[in-house]
Amino acid sequence: MMSALNLIGKKLGMTRVFGEDGTVIPVTVIQAGPCPVIQVKTAETDGYTALQIGADPLPAHRVTKPQQGHQAKAGKGCFRKLQEVRVEDAAEYEPGQELSVDMFTIGERIDVTGKSKGRGFAGAMKRWNFGGSPSTHGHEKVHRSTGAVGQCAAPSRIFKGKKMPGHMGAQRVSVRNAEVVDIRPEDNLILLRGQVPGPKNGVITLRKKS
Repeated sequence: MMSALNLIGKKLGMTRVFGEDGTVIPVTVIQAGPCPVIQVKTAETDGYTALQIGADPLPAHRVTKPQQGHQAKAGKGCFRKLQEVRVEDAAEYEPGQELSVDMFTIGERIDVTGKSKGRGFAGAMKRWNFGGSPSTHGHEKVHRSTGAVGQCAAPSRIFKGKKMPGHMGAQRVSVRNAEVVDIRPEDNLILLRGQVPGPKNGVITLRKKS
């Protein structure tokens, strides 16, 4: 079977399964695909070879007119999410071809990318695991403060990259070499060992190693 590099999915949550020897395996359940090929890019027309795949179908009136015309060429309807996937040989694929969890095998190691949970504005102790100031000996109302952040008269400024309070989470996070524990093609489900970044119903990208 021909395989693409990426597959778009949705994180459903975590559960556990039992191995053949009775051991408990924590797994993350991801509903992935089928992802149709919306566009095939070739070196002759675009300067490089890639696929544009779609996920999360929705009614045509929910997308713009240009997108309606663009996605209609594949004959699979309209999709909320489009993602470009680099491939070595685009001639193996054609618009409308569907990619599913069948491209993976049990025991295979894949890379998983998602958007981590957003924690809003967080202080330095929560965001960077700082220890905080002492509780006594003259310290008042500064127990969770950042502490000294600047230098002195020279350079008389705060260096870029200083760990300070700010927006925590909601960033692109990748997990490498996640093990495929089980695949259930009839339900478009793939079970990965351990945790995967992102909240429930978060968008997940599964990347097959070449």
